[in-house]
Amino acid sequence: MNYGIQLYSIRDLAKNDMDAALRHVSELGYEFVEFAGFFDNSAEEIKEMLDKYSLKAYATHTNVSLVSDEMLEETIAFHKAIGCKNLIFPGADLKTGAKIDAFVALVKKVQERLAEEGIELHYHNHSHEFLPNEDGLYIHYELEKRTSLKFEIDTFWAYNADRDPVAMMERLKDRISVIHLKDGFKGGKGIPLGEGTAPVLAVMEKAKELGIVMVVESETLTPDGPTEVAKCAEFLKKN
Repeated sequence: MNYGIQLYSIRDLAKNDMDAALRHVSELGYEFVEFAGFFDNSAEEIKEMLDKYSLKAYATHTNVSLVSDEMLEETIAFHKAIGCKNLIFPGADLKTGAKIDAFVALVKKVQERLAEEGIELHYHNHSHEFLPNEDGLYIHYELEKRTSLKFEIDTFWAYNADRDPVAMMERLKDRISVIHLKDGFKGGKGIPLGEGTAPVLAVMEKAKELGIVMVVESETLTPDGPTEVAKCAEFLKKN
């Protein structure tokens, strides 16, 4: 089962016991993970857990604050220590044109330094990036045309914004190496794979066609993270 899991999906366990969380997703058959915080575990501890359960750290969701001038080198060192070559911004405050300008400048500076260390920078969308911001700008389009960022398309949030995630994957295929495979209902309610109305099977087919890595995310903790990621694993094994 060549899929990854976004550990935010199992945050209720990971925040208290990262070892147990990694063991659980490995036993379910997930082959790699995308981190959403390390919950005070050191890079050395994380790497030891990953190795113990034969998992790879494909990517991290890393807050923009952690690539500030004061934090960037520490962030790079952490990624290198756990063998992670993809850093993804999980979003940013881009409500105005001025904020987009500042973010674009930051991206260009940080992206160059990360590339020197073999780390690729990506941006993860929610729905609002496809809708006008306070200045009438479409955030995702601005990032597409003004940066060379890679994009981690969250296919559910694109669908929720009335965008066709399959068409988006085709259009941006040269700038996408990973997506979030996610299900849910219009209005923003996420749900385990196969239980919502998002075009999950079509997304999977397109990702396979284009050679795009699929990271599963199911974030509602219904009834809890371990159960939810297990439901997703069962869906993947059947499809």
